[in-house]
Amino acid sequence: MRERKRDVWITGIGLVSSLGEGLEAHWAALDAGAPPVTDAETFAPYVVHPLVKVNYDQQIPKKGDQRQMEAWQRIGTYAAGLALESAGVAKNAEILARTDMIVAAGGGERDFLADAAILNDLLETNDWGRSLNERLLSDLRPTLSLAQLSNLLAGNISIVHGVTGSSRTFMGEESAGVDATRIAFSRIAAGQSEIGLVGGAYNAEREDMLLLYALNDLCMTGSFRPVLGAEVAPGIPSGSMGAFLVLESPEHATARGAKPIAKLSGVWSERAKRDEAGSVAEKVRSLIATAGTGPTTALYSGATGASGATQAEGEALSDAGVPVRVVANRIGHGFEAQFTALLGLAALSIARGAAIPASPALPLEAPHAGALERVIVTSVGHWRGEGAGLVEKVD
Repeated sequence: MRERKRDVWITGIGLVSSLGEGLEAHWAALDAGAPPVTDAETFAPYVVHPLVKVNYDQQIPKKGDQRQMEAWQRIGTYAAGLALESAGVAKNAEILARTDMIVAAGGGERDFLADAAILNDLLETNDWGRSLNERLLSDLRPTLSLAQLSNLLAGNISIVHGVTGSSRTFMGEESAGVDATRIAFSRIAAGQSEIGLVGGAYNAEREDMLLLYALNDLCMTGSFRPVLGAEVAPGIPSGSMGAFLVLESPEHATARGAKPIAKLSGVWSERAKRDEAGSVAEKVRSLIATAGTGPTTALYSGATGASGATQAEGEALSDAGVPVRVVANRIGHGFEAQFTALLGLAALSIARGAAIPASPALPLEAPHAGALERVIVTSVGHWRGEGAGLVEKVD
């Protein structure tokens, strides 16, 4: 006889974004309907949600550790520390030694000044190969190569916070966040793990990434406009953020006297055939149906703002029959970190017993009346990958 899968509790949340640092700051801003914090000048014509000013010393006390990290790693290491503190396991060497870690990470940051200098030199020489080799040998420092390793975020979290259980790193933008969480959830539900740290980080204030997405005509330009608003897909409003969750079996949490914030009841990862018309909307509808809707349910959408994917997601959301909140309009879009950020906000809403207030400017965002006991989180990648999660109140 097959054993019933265990529940999975969310016992810690670490979140830092353009709206603030920590759960209280985020809830205060969201509950008050505070306008999004955006910057359309620094990287004009591109719109970004810049990270709130952070005192990294609070979670990364050694300046040497900070110096050898690129910004995305500092953001993630900081958010991971907040999650461990929230769960009450920070500096608990015995628990951290068996805490499993799964990170959703990008490819690391580039030295864009060196890149620009090399490209400019190539325009002035007929011997591209020799010129390129000379500049690579003289301009690229060893620490830059290390900073570009995706698994360095997990390594830094291990060094700074002492998380020394098993470690995995997923790449693949939005899908990385979904699958990292799915694996962490599945391992605990199946009894293969008792406690895990899962999440990711994204630094939107990067010329190299803005260039990458701009070359594919994906960035939001000019001024900020709401995603799924009057202009359904106005482009991606990239958002700097770090988001980590501590997931735990009820047995493990109860044994150490920890209380759940909410319950993670399911994570589903899919991939539609995007060259087939209607496939994305149908896949999202299927994910929502799998999670299940009802009068105590809200839906937090990870809609990116990218053309194509966003229209398809909006089509499915309009048929969902539950109040929707488009989270990119509050904190921007954080790619690898977006899914865990939405799950964290969903758990926070469950703990508060109320959905994020609706935006009057968005017809899709109907008010939510009565108790909030379930939040479905959706993720439709800007060019591939669909996923969903379900966060519920613990009975």
